[in-house]
Amino acid sequence: MVRDALGVGVAVGLSGFAFGVTSAGGGLGIWQTCALSLLVFTGASQFALVGALAAGGNPLTAAAGAFFLGVRNAFYGLRLSQLLALPRAIRPFAAHWVIDETTAVTLAQPGRRSARLGFAVTGLSLYLLWNLTTWLGAAGAEALGDTAAWGLDAAGPAVFLALLAPMLRTATERAVAALAVVLGLGLLPVLPTGVPVLAAALAAPAVLLLKGAGPRKSVRGDKDKRDRQAEQAAREQREAGEKEDR
Repeated sequence: MVRDALGVGVAVGLSGFAFGVTSAGGGLGIWQTCALSLLVFTGASQFALVGALAAGGNPLTAAAGAFFLGVRNAFYGLRLSQLLALPRAIRPFAAHWVIDETTAVTLAQPGRRSARLGFAVTGLSLYLLWNLTTWLGAAGAEALGDTAAWGLDAAGPAVFLALLAPMLRTATERAVAALAVVLGLGLLPVLPTGVPVLAAALAAPAVLLLKGAGPRKSVRGDKDKRDRQAEQAAREQREAGEKEDR
């Protein structure tokens, strides 16, 4: 388990280099870039923010897109708080490490002790390496030149998608992901930078609403069928009684 946790921490932590290069190439200073990794520490939101700013997007819109991407961590926290049951004094610090990778490793453990260890190892290794490689990437951005030519600006999203894909186990989850992609890419040419990300967030409630309407329709259909069967049975019983009377 420790080996797996370290593997996740190292593999994802190295993509902090891509974030550092992308952020510095987008106009943010080294200390601004490092502050994002130290204080925000959620890769998808960080890439969304610097990507929108680099494309000339409004800072408020860029921040809103990053915020909505990070909201999922709050839902992770609700689940992990019950599973880990950490002391109250530790919870505010542990909350900073509640991200996709630590959640995935923690939920894969069979017991509370191993869950706590997996969370701690993944969080610590990833946090340290992510921040170190962020600084290296930001400091070396000038030496690399045009980051687009290296393709490093796509490394972070690629890692995020690689981690997300195995989590899409149900048809509902795959439908949400597909609709989000369609909304995000479809609205990209017509909406300001950062807004398509917000629009893509509507995929989840839309799919859930459609899914909720389906079962209700099915339940109503089943009820109508049972009512018809009951009426038919009562009619047959009356007819049988009438024949006996005659």
